[in-house]
Amino acid sequence: MMDLEITGRKAKAAAPEVAGLSTELKNCVLGKAADLLVESTPAILAANAEDTARAKEAGMAEGLLDRLTLTESRISAMAEGLRAIAALDDPIGNVSEMKRRPNGLMIGRMTVPLGVIGVIYEARPNVTSDVFGLCFKAGNVTILKGGSDAVSSNTAISGVLREALRSCGVTEDALSFINDTSRETAKAFMRLDRYVDLMIPRGGAGLIRTVARESTIPVIETGTGNCHVYVDESADVEMAVRIINNAKTQRIGVCNAEESLVVHREIAPKLLPVLEEKLKEHHVELRADSESAAYLRESVPATEEDWGTEYLDYILSVKTVGGIDEAVAHINRYNTGHSEAIVTENYENAQKFLREVDAACVYVNASTRFTDGFEFGFGAEIGISTQKLHARGPMGLAALTTWKYIIYGNGQVRE
Repeated sequence: MMDLEITGRKAKAAAPEVAGLSTELKNCVLGKAADLLVESTPAILAANAEDTARAKEAGMAEGLLDRLTLTESRISAMAEGLRAIAALDDPIGNVSEMKRRPNGLMIGRMTVPLGVIGVIYEARPNVTSDVFGLCFKAGNVTILKGGSDAVSSNTAISGVLREALRSCGVTEDALSFINDTSRETAKAFMRLDRYVDLMIPRGGAGLIRTVARESTIPVIETGTGNCHVYVDESADVEMAVRIINNAKTQRIGVCNAEESLVVHREIAPKLLPVLEEKLKEHHVELRADSESAAYLRESVPATEEDWGTEYLDYILSVKTVGGIDEAVAHINRYNTGHSEAIVTENYENAQKFLREVDAACVYVNASTRFTDGFEFGFGAEIGISTQKLHARGPMGLAALTTWKYIIYGNGQVRE
């Protein structure tokens, strides 16, 4: 078991230095890290091959294996993500809401780093560089703990990032990677509240629940994605099929993929047969209620469990409803607060859906797959927050900062 006390102490000691770095120096590190990732592609791919070989032997599901697998293009995308972060405005030191009080005091808010951020994540090696880049640009120190499935990949990537820090004259303790994958170490990490200011879990529902329950450090939950598309009575069928096909099949192992279809019974006879033919191209299994099944050639009876399941697989639950109110009620009961969409030509129903569906991101006539930091213009994201305090939705740089009040006076004392 690693000596996490030493790791935490080094991270805390590095926080003032990292918080005070100039934008130019932070961008130097990010640019160097991007270059080194590309240069180190053969070594990173070799490490990733070790992880994927173990995963295949263990029978990892296709969707999770896709998350774990790195390619030359994915490593290139990681590098581009760091360059994109470097190009973003530095959020640190911005002053807003400066106001003069009747007594002459000038009071405003200055954006400052959170300090030390801990991230526990599962089988997605690209998270290592994305999280580091965002936390570092926002002036934070980062402690990362990846899962056992990706330990070789994460070790290689974090080594490259620490080399970039070193080459730009910045303390390597701006990034620490915990390569001990034991549960005891994970639990100890979640108790480092003396040194870590915020904990962010990225992964499945089990991981997120465990961190939220066990951590003595404040937690931002990046939730699972039981995402729905509701096809309203007035929807354009061709548009609906295109959106559903994209949301379900474009990449199955991600949290913003569609897991459940809700369809108005008036459009079900027209939509479902056409949709079934399209989804057959990807061998999607449909788990349908009895009313939906009547319009499908092949389906499996849906159970209560299906309505609340994030499959991360080529499976889609299908529920028929009588209208917008029933659709919203069903979605709010079973969703995870991530991303929900309506396909409709009815303006009032669109607005009702936007107002009443309880989720971080709500779409009209678009795929849920757009819930992503790059697509929202934030650059890389640290995750999709499904909670309501501090941060919600794609978490970019702003979500990794806090503020302090700054007060200018000229001798005022309180009577």
